[in-house]
Amino acid sequence: MQQPANKERIILGIDPGTTVLGYGIIKETGRMLSLVSLGVVKLDHLDDHGLKLQRIFQKTSNLIEQYQPDCVALEAPFYGKNIQVMLKLGRAQGVAMAAALNKDIPIFEYAPRKIKQSVTGNGNAAKEQVAAMLKTLLRFEETPQFLDATDGLAVAVCHAFQNRPSTSKKGNYSSWEAFVRNNADRLK
Repeated sequence: MQQPANKERIILGIDPGTTVLGYGIIKETGRMLSLVSLGVVKLDHLDDHGLKLQRIFQKTSNLIEQYQPDCVALEAPFYGKNIQVMLKLGRAQGVAMAAALNKDIPIFEYAPRKIKQSVTGNGNAAKEQVAAMLKTLLRFEETPQFLDATDGLAVAVCHAFQNRPSTSKKGNYSSWEAFVRNNADRLK
């Protein structure tokens, strides 16, 4: 689904976590992106996992109510060394999804590697590289206290980039000469 040139939408990106949940909200107007808000929800002071999930649902619901996003994009849990961590992250993601679905807002899910690739061009980029690229893309100066905030923002930006039409012609080129020959209209 491509956006018309003047269409405006709000995208809420969430990096789910049971210790720190990061979020970022952007406004997309045509091909232009602008930062609306970013932040974190600290949950490390809560000992009960059920209370953490309740807080995630409440905070996500509050963000939806306050910013009225057109969609919610979430980072998918990934398998690490500890299956218990992945299960907890999956629950956190599910609760955030439920908050969006409760308000009939479409949800989208992206793998961590896809998000990094979309924002930096490198699927193995460090969190600091992602944050630096976002500061350039969205033209903001402040450095968030936690990189989880820029991780949530990266999810929103990734989603915006997924719906853009390609500016290049499709094709595999065996050389620069072949590219130039097939794209003469793009060269000055």
